[in-house]
Amino acid sequence: MTSIIVNLPEQSYEIAIAPGGIDQLGEMMSNLKLGKKVLLVSNPTIFKHYGQRVLASLEAAGFEVVSCNLSPGERYKTLSSVQKIYDTALENRIERSSTMVALGGGVIGDMTGFAAATWLRGINFVQVPTSLLAMVDAAIGGKTGVNHPQGKNLIGAFHQPRLVLIDPEVLKSLPVREFRAGMAEVIKYGVIWDAELFAQMEESKRLDQLRYIKAELIEAILNRSCQAKADVVGKDEKEAGLRAILNYGHTIAHAVESLTGYRVVNHGEAVAIGMVAAGQIAVKLGMWKKEEAERQDALIQKASLPTKLPDGVDIEAIIESLQLDKKVKAGKVRFILPTQIGVVTITDEVPSDTIREVLQAMQ
Repeated sequence: MTSIIVNLPEQSYEIAIAPGGIDQLGEMMSNLKLGKKVLLVSNPTIFKHYGQRVLASLEAAGFEVVSCNLSPGERYKTLSSVQKIYDTALENRIERSSTMVALGGGVIGDMTGFAAATWLRGINFVQVPTSLLAMVDAAIGGKTGVNHPQGKNLIGAFHQPRLVLIDPEVLKSLPVREFRAGMAEVIKYGVIWDAELFAQMEESKRLDQLRYIKAELIEAILNRSCQAKADVVGKDEKEAGLRAILNYGHTIAHAVESLTGYRVVNHGEAVAIGMVAAGQIAVKLGMWKKEEAERQDALIQKASLPTKLPDGVDIEAIIESLQLDKKVKAGKVRFILPTQIGVVTITDEVPSDTIREVLQAMQ
């Protein structure tokens, strides 16, 4: 087992990367001295694969468990879905000492975390991510929330988990498209923080399916991505400065997701599109070498991720949607732009004409 600590002033916690770890969840939670009541939140597909194992592990450790299954997919990441968690919590007398456990991908994790942050003004929360994207990104750092029809994650709260348990064996059952979505976030870490991880991925012939990637690289992907996220969050928990770099590619990604109703591209695919756009913006502003942008785009293509905008997305609508992004400050849109592989900078000095020009080239 690999243990990575997210060091925070108020409540540090462990990211445990453990093959077969799902069966150890109850024991690990017992060590945290949590209350006995647990509300397990998942979706029917994930629950069918892993729900009974999680229940068995928790009950063997003496926890009293109830479950709530939500509809899968980004379009269900809404307040009405969170209401179902609240209803289950109320019916089963979930208390302040109780714990909500998220078993699923980023959508389940974000909604469960938001419910835990707001139920009785905040209760314990444990993440058991089942997608690559959630393992390396969404499950770590305490960002929780739901979407508003006009923008992604506009409703939310910071609420750190007590534990993040990652079982790499779960990736074997992950659909190929979801695995690729997670690779977008891994490539992001290479660009913003870890040039060595980026170089390791360049050496791999394929990045589009788990079965084509060597076990050592999968181990490096999980360990180094989680460490990168832990390092950044440990330095800036509430996104006062440095943590904003984790949004590389996300500014345009969120606009694309919102404008397509969360039905055309998934989050990772949108991030890939956003990274290509951010890279080209950086090149046009003279901040990044064209050759390095091409290296980034080659990795994105190696993971079979999109590099063009979805058909029918209106560029002016994207530019208008950027004003609704959470990172807008004093009316200016903040972009995270690369200056070299492994290094990015934050700027709000990107002309709309430059954005427009880049997006037109990506149609």
